[in-house]
Amino acid sequence: MDELEKLKSCFLSSFPPRECGIATFTKDLSIAMDKKFNPKLKSKVIAVNENENFYNYGKKVILEISRDDVESYIEIAKKINRSEEIKIVCIQHEFGLFGGDYGSYIIPFLESLEKPVVVVFHSVLQNPNEMRKKVVRAIASRCGAIIVMTPSAVEILDKEYNIDRKKIYVIHHGVPDVPFQTNEKMKKKLKLDGKIVLTTFGLLSRGKGIEYMIQAIPFLIKKYPNLVYLVMGETHPNVRKEEGEKYRNSLIRLVKKLGLKENVKFYNKYLTLKEIINYLLASDVYVCTNLERSQISSGTLAYAVGCGRAVVSTPIIYAEDLLSNGRGLLVNFKDPKSYAEAIDKLLSNPEFRRNMEREAYTFGRSMIWANVALNYLNIFNKVVKLREDIVEKFPKIKLDHLKEMTDDFGILQFSNNAEPDKSSGYTLDDNSRALIVSVLHNRLYGSNLSLELSKVYLNFLRKSQDEEGRFVSLYYNPNEYSDVKSEDSFGRAIWALGYTVYKSKDREILDSAKEVFKKSFDKIDVSIYPRANAYTLIGLCYYYKIYKDEAVLEKIKKFADYLVNLYEKESSDNWQWFEEYLTYSNAKIPESLFFAYGVTMNEKYLDVAKKTLDFLSNIVFVEGYFAPIGQSGWYRKNGKRTFFDQQPLDASSMTLACLTAYDITQENDYYRKAILAFNWFLGKNHLKQMIYNETTGGCHDGLGKYSINLNQGAESTISYLMARLFLEEHKRYKHQNKVFEIKDSNNNL
Repeated sequence: MDELEKLKSCFLSSFPPRECGIATFTKDLSIAMDKKFNPKLKSKVIAVNENENFYNYGKKVILEISRDDVESYIEIAKKINRSEEIKIVCIQHEFGLFGGDYGSYIIPFLESLEKPVVVVFHSVLQNPNEMRKKVVRAIASRCGAIIVMTPSAVEILDKEYNIDRKKIYVIHHGVPDVPFQTNEKMKKKLKLDGKIVLTTFGLLSRGKGIEYMIQAIPFLIKKYPNLVYLVMGETHPNVRKEEGEKYRNSLIRLVKKLGLKENVKFYNKYLTLKEIINYLLASDVYVCTNLERSQISSGTLAYAVGCGRAVVSTPIIYAEDLLSNGRGLLVNFKDPKSYAEAIDKLLSNPEFRRNMEREAYTFGRSMIWANVALNYLNIFNKVVKLREDIVEKFPKIKLDHLKEMTDDFGILQFSNNAEPDKSSGYTLDDNSRALIVSVLHNRLYGSNLSLELSKVYLNFLRKSQDEEGRFVSLYYNPNEYSDVKSEDSFGRAIWALGYTVYKSKDREILDSAKEVFKKSFDKIDVSIYPRANAYTLIGLCYYYKIYKDEAVLEKIKKFADYLVNLYEKESSDNWQWFEEYLTYSNAKIPESLFFAYGVTMNEKYLDVAKKTLDFLSNIVFVEGYFAPIGQSGWYRKNGKRTFFDQQPLDASSMTLACLTAYDITQENDYYRKAILAFNWFLGKNHLKQMIYNETTGGCHDGLGKYSINLNQGAESTISYLMARLFLEEHKRYKHQNKVFEIKDSNNNL
């Protein structure tokens, strides 16, 4: 029982090295849950074994049930009852997985179990006979929640099994997080370059219907002689046990009969995840040939959508739901000509295929395992409160995408998906914020990469500065720039320079930043734009922390007083703000007054900072998550706020502002809000989707009402990294000195 005492949740399922789809699903889900929530929430597995088989499980499996031994089910249930730390059991259900008629041995397990239960139905069959209906209803009645993988399954359970739909939830099959990309690179890697590649994956059995797709190949190769159809996967173990390789051999004979040896290839192997992903990424079209109409889940079909591939499928229920709205094409069962026509439609119209790929990939972002894990925790918490779904175990910091977006001149402005857009130019805003990120990263980690990036971004600021101390805001390329000057951009440059002077531990960088800062100092003056003033004020405060220059202090007071005056002019009892509208980076304005208070100890600055940040917080923290002001209309006084599209810049600004407020006031609510705002990047948002991309290290460009923006531009990526790094710094030092050295009543440091 020692191992049991460390647990929180258990999955009852088959598990690798057993070869079956549910085993793989459970492995991927438990890994995703642990990655997201461990150590505060651990997940382990109770494995269901076929009686004659023994599996060498790893540490993930802590108990085992013999499939056809009903006493084993009862015994394991009692062991789980004796563990105080197991809070919930999640059953991965497939009728053939459990012993008894229609898998009925699971019912004595549930009758003996005293823990809350969630069941995941991987199969929901239409037109059930009375025995099947009785078993499903018995399982459902003993569960706190039911999870299915497609909306149609909810309708079937409601109408044909009479199960209360209020306890049924849809969570899509999980998929790996892979970048959106064309297939040429992977084709070359797999030595398929020059080929049109069609693929089908999965364990082979007669219900797969692959023979009908093979019969479609002769129609296709007349027009596409370089076409190859890859049938990937070994024969299902249970099928192999009963009839050996009869089905596979019949397919091979069919290929030979049709003279397709050069166009149809078999890969007789249980595929690793990496192999599945690589061959999917090399595919022009993924083909799902399944013949079982009632199928309500398919891992391989889900993976194809998640990889952004064009899909042709038979009209199984899962495909009808998953491929709707332009995400794929459906073909008739057992109809080779229907396959050929659909595939030809995709191959002959590249633009149509590309649009389908993008639609599939966009939808697939909701299905990545990190998002699925969040959704499972949300359902678990409805049944029994395990933990908050606010994540404090943050992803490892990666500079991969930041580096990818940066060349010798600076960081590029935009990207197409994760691919840098070299035509988009370079902005002062992005390079200023990137300088802050790289300087802090180097301070925390002593990284040579972040040191070199700091030099690139600082050099960009030097090149952008004119003789008068102002800055070029936009370079179209390293040799052409816009003459338009931006006061916001100037403020961000001063912020970055002041921060670099304050934080850099590299003497060359520090001296260079100080030189650029001093050259612009005479041009630092109050602007009519509050955010420009806020950026500048923060930069001045950072600089003053190192160099106690009275001229700097006077400017700090001037800027802070201006913002306070704006507040006093515009605010009212129900509108505690500096302007008559809320737009972008709102939190930066109150944050700058917290900074000013940290330097001057002027209580008026603190009072206005708290009132305005609290006012903003009451608007943007909605029903337990952060929902920044949407850019499609903003929020005017006495008007109605907009919610979309939401920008990473705002989540980052709120995270930093709340951290600064916490450092000044030591009020725990500010720290809690900083964590909650940052969780917007990690899926704590209205779509429950990750905005940060753990694969690339980039951040998606925004959150819409129905989907995320797939591009991963400079502003978004830098915004994520800035919030992540400031939180990391805070976690390291929050029990030591505060970020600011607050002056005493005699104004002594």
